[in-house]
Amino acid sequence: MWYVSTRGMAPRVDFEGALFSGYAPDGGLYMPEELPQLDRETLRQWSTLSYPDLVKELCALFIGPQLISRDDLTGLIDRAFSRFRHKEVVHLSRLRNGLNVLELWHGVTYAFKDLSLGCTAQFLQRFLEKRKQRVTVVGRLPPSSHPGTSGDTGSAAIESVHGAKNVDIIVLLPKGHCTRIQELQMTTVLRENVHVFGVEGNSDELDEPIKAVFADVAFVKKHNLMSLNSINWSRVLVQMAHHFFAYFRCAPSLDTDPLPAVEVVVPTGAAGNLAAGCIAQKMGLPIHLAVAVNCNDIIHRTVQRGDFSLSRAVKPTLASAMDIQVPYNMERIFWLLSGSDSQGTRALMEQFERTQSVSLPEELHSKLSEAVASESVSDETITQTMSRCWEENWYLLCPHSAVAVSYHYQQTDRQQPSPPRCCLAPASAAKFPEAVLAAGLTPETPPEILALESKEARCAAMRKGDDWTLMLRDTIEKLSRQRVISS
Repeated sequence: MWYVSTRGMAPRVDFEGALFSGYAPDGGLYMPEELPQLDRETLRQWSTLSYPDLVKELCALFIGPQLISRDDLTGLIDRAFSRFRHKEVVHLSRLRNGLNVLELWHGVTYAFKDLSLGCTAQFLQRFLEKRKQRVTVVGRLPPSSHPGTSGDTGSAAIESVHGAKNVDIIVLLPKGHCTRIQELQMTTVLRENVHVFGVEGNSDELDEPIKAVFADVAFVKKHNLMSLNSINWSRVLVQMAHHFFAYFRCAPSLDTDPLPAVEVVVPTGAAGNLAAGCIAQKMGLPIHLAVAVNCNDIIHRTVQRGDFSLSRAVKPTLASAMDIQVPYNMERIFWLLSGSDSQGTRALMEQFERTQSVSLPEELHSKLSEAVASESVSDETITQTMSRCWEENWYLLCPHSAVAVSYHYQQTDRQQPSPPRCCLAPASAAKFPEAVLAAGLTPETPPEILALESKEARCAAMRKGDDWTLMLRDTIEKLSRQRVISS
């Protein structure tokens, strides 16, 4: 299985190359050169599989046995999911009036990123052992004007690699811009390979030192730097399993011809889960996709009007992990829906990077609006949805899950005929007590989260007026020197 850049100007790579690169050298994102097509019989065989077994089948297709044997792949994925609280790893809650909620948050940090980052970290460590290398993972490297590592990405990345002998991780967190729980999940992991900085600035300001460090190509190469943010192909690959599992659990029967459709509602900011769904659709999974966003609505405007343009600023919302201006995985979707047109995708994205505004070509916009429905949801609607779901089901939604469920309520209230629908739930309500209180409800805090308050925390300060780029470079260089001494 080979991977090519969406912009068509970089050499093709295998899965290992895509994993370590993040971005392709031409600024594009890696996508499979060819997508396997799944016939009806394969879908029927997969329909009884557990979630971990679906991840194994998908990874086997997209990694290849010459890189990781099937037995080794099984061991790595089992290890990635070994600390999940639910025996199924993910769980489908069937609620009143056809509301199906797929809980993707049973990992250690109570967020969906535990699923993809847990597997990605296992693959990474496997290849590092083979290469006899160490790497330093730095928060994440977003293109200009993307928010820095969200609280869930930082904590899930730390959780996935803490204690790993061949990985150091540095995370920059914007003090006061993620929840108390998210902050504690990052600062209470006291392992030698975990380095957390609390930055006195917002997400955009925090990006500057990360971008400056990654812009120095020689420095990146010398110190083996990489990012694990949601542009990494490995994360998109694992997230495809959400859509297959949702389909198989919600489809009425696989004995009809054609196979029945299921609508999957994807709440998103960076569009990683949406890209995963579009790829699953192209492989032959009969899903309809609906994307639900908060009032940072660039994806909704793109689907509805072909208007892929930045707003003036990110608007803070209750669904804070989706407060993103640039949904960078949309580039994968543009490439996929344009029939792998790398020249067109490159022109589109380069214009967007220059002007921060682009209108999709009519044919591409038409294909996007055929493949995906969309909705944008206000904070008021989020709290109303959380409240309604509690009243009807005694079930607490996190604000991000409520963005998806509000789409379901909107459709059912209109009494429109529709296929069975499954709403993806990216995080537990336990992580967002402030939003639960805003909805007039009582937070339920699990003992593991309560215990965070009494743990020792460690966090180095990056204060206003400090040279953050220099501090980051110094930390990276110090880690490299320690590696040399210890080896």
